[in-house]
Amino acid sequence: MIHMSSRRDFLKTGAIAGGGLVLSIVLPDIFIKAGTKSSPRPFAPNAFLRITEDNKISVVLSKVEMGQGIWTTLPMLIAEELDCELSQIKVEHSPPGKEYFHTFIPGQLTVGSTSTMSEFDRYRKAGATAREMLISAAAAQLGVNAQDCRTEKGFVINGNNKLSYGSLSTAAAMLPVPEVALRESKAWKIIGKSQRRLDAEQKVNGSAIYGIDVKVEGVLTALVLHAPIFGSKVKSFDSTEALNVPGVKQVVQIPGAVAVIADNFWSAKKGREVLRVEWEIPNEWLKDSEQQKQEYRNLAQTKGEPTQEKGNLESGFAKASKILEAEYWVPYLAHACMEPLNCTIKISEDGCEIWTGTQMPMVDRDAAARILNLSPEKVKLNTPFLGGGFGRRGSLVSDWVVEAAEIVKASGKSIKMIWTREDDMKAGFYRPSYCHSAKIGLSKDGFPVAWQHRIVGQGVFRHTFVMPDPKTIDLSSVEGVKSSPYLDNVPDHSVELHTIDNNVPVLPWRSVGKSHTCFVIESLIDEMASASKKDPVEYRRGMLKNQPQYLGVLNSVAERSGWGKSMPTNYGRGVAVYDGNGSYVAYVVEIKMSGQKFKIDKVWCAVDCGIAVNPDGVKAQMESSIIFGLTAAVFGEITFKEGMVEQSNFTNYKMMEMKDAPEIHIEIISSGSKIGGIGEPGVPAIAPALCNAIFNASGKRIRNLPVKI
Repeated sequence: MIHMSSRRDFLKTGAIAGGGLVLSIVLPDIFIKAGTKSSPRPFAPNAFLRITEDNKISVVLSKVEMGQGIWTTLPMLIAEELDCELSQIKVEHSPPGKEYFHTFIPGQLTVGSTSTMSEFDRYRKAGATAREMLISAAAAQLGVNAQDCRTEKGFVINGNNKLSYGSLSTAAAMLPVPEVALRESKAWKIIGKSQRRLDAEQKVNGSAIYGIDVKVEGVLTALVLHAPIFGSKVKSFDSTEALNVPGVKQVVQIPGAVAVIADNFWSAKKGREVLRVEWEIPNEWLKDSEQQKQEYRNLAQTKGEPTQEKGNLESGFAKASKILEAEYWVPYLAHACMEPLNCTIKISEDGCEIWTGTQMPMVDRDAAARILNLSPEKVKLNTPFLGGGFGRRGSLVSDWVVEAAEIVKASGKSIKMIWTREDDMKAGFYRPSYCHSAKIGLSKDGFPVAWQHRIVGQGVFRHTFVMPDPKTIDLSSVEGVKSSPYLDNVPDHSVELHTIDNNVPVLPWRSVGKSHTCFVIESLIDEMASASKKDPVEYRRGMLKNQPQYLGVLNSVAERSGWGKSMPTNYGRGVAVYDGNGSYVAYVVEIKMSGQKFKIDKVWCAVDCGIAVNPDGVKAQMESSIIFGLTAAVFGEITFKEGMVEQSNFTNYKMMEMKDAPEIHIEIISSGSKIGGIGEPGVPAIAPALCNAIFNASGKRIRNLPVKI
């Protein structure tokens, strides 16, 4: 199928300083007026392609690179249609601005595994439009028909004539913007073929700049002493000893904390260690994890707020041949980014400049501007590489950027604020803990006819700009249950929610709500299969018979893993499936039991993301998701004792090590359907697949995470 772009979808901004062609992609629902040759200006550009006279091709990303590979994937889309080598492209992050807004989520955001799917058409159109304009410029210069020209590797070719894109860029910028046709998939040369990452070399040789690497002359270092119990306020503090530490320049109070400012990190750290603060503890606070767990369990036995209802539960359970009841628990989880949070702010007479790795550049810029009493235009925000995000650097309240701005406001100094790993573990934010309670009625053939599902926990969107009305159902608590395809075939069911408010700060965590709901749902499906004495794969096939993409990935992992064949003693296999972010994933996990311990031996994965733009990138993200998800399932847990977080670093919040990593087999299914996301879909289903394997090997059902046998 050929997609046509409208002329109003594109505008050239004209020759930039030094000459060249700048193309901007315009939001399709904004009506604009084309600029003239003397003052060509787009109304609302969203992403840019720039070609200069010295033959440099630059792509400005509307998304941020945090390990997911978008630094390569988006340029691939432009290179495909522009007809240039991927290696010819220089990539840069965009500054904050409405011109870089997401196509279907309000704001300038890198969230929800939507980077490629949101820009798939727009970036290709940018390349295709530029190519046509360059051909027209070459044809005019050579006095030939445009139809007699072709492009290859950054050149327009006609017979023996070969003109570089750079040499044509200024002339092309003066031409009218054409309507263009995008290449059909069968003509793709770059899309669908594995490409070397454009950021690989600089990340390997250490030249890549992350926020924590930023060094600005005249900037001091700041560390913050946070309250040991969330919701506490500073009652008083004594900075005498801190100020006596060599290098410490100032100690300032900010909302809810005290900051030490020094010449360097070490001095700030030593000053913070001797800082004395008296805290005002809130009247109500989460004291103990076991106490919280019991409170959640008690609530789960009572009726919650209905979020989805169908049929009549009472009559449904009356018809059931067997009743299954189960309770599940998942803990708070830290994001545990490899790069701790940091923010550098350099103040000047008329504004400030910020360097920080953020998934929401415009939100964070505007938050800093409010604190510093500046107009947003007076705040320049630079986005370096992000050393991991997983939702933590997409803070809905801009917490660490606000904190840095508060230090600048209180001190009048330019500062680089750094959180230590311990700060990040103990000062929040987290994936919420949840309790799920399910009562399921099974028919004679073993399939559910009634299903009551109750969820208790905090929502990550409540009291933020995403969900300003606290009465609204927070989808992060129920997505994956409410939208489960399994419930489609259950005539009588309800999904209820108890939303908890407490002082523990929470944020989306990689795969958001489905990080907990998929674990519960896929474990329950296994429980139903076991109660019905049915094979788990066959049982899912029966439940998902009208879901071809689910069946595609399920059948793939079943076949490749040799599902159904006899296993050695003490070995077990588990299966789980998932859909989200437009993609489908299935896992088979194989483990070996040794007493009360287990070893994860192999993982088979099938993923259908519609179109795999960079297959090697898809594979990398699935491998990443498997390790990330297994780390959370086996080790992940933030617990509270006397109101304080017990974990502090990777010593007691463990990561999966190479020696524990399984053998991984990944198959990418190219269904050709609408393109889906890939950064998060691999996370949710790995935990239930593991736990189902443990049950298969040992007969012990895992209903609480992290796994304890």
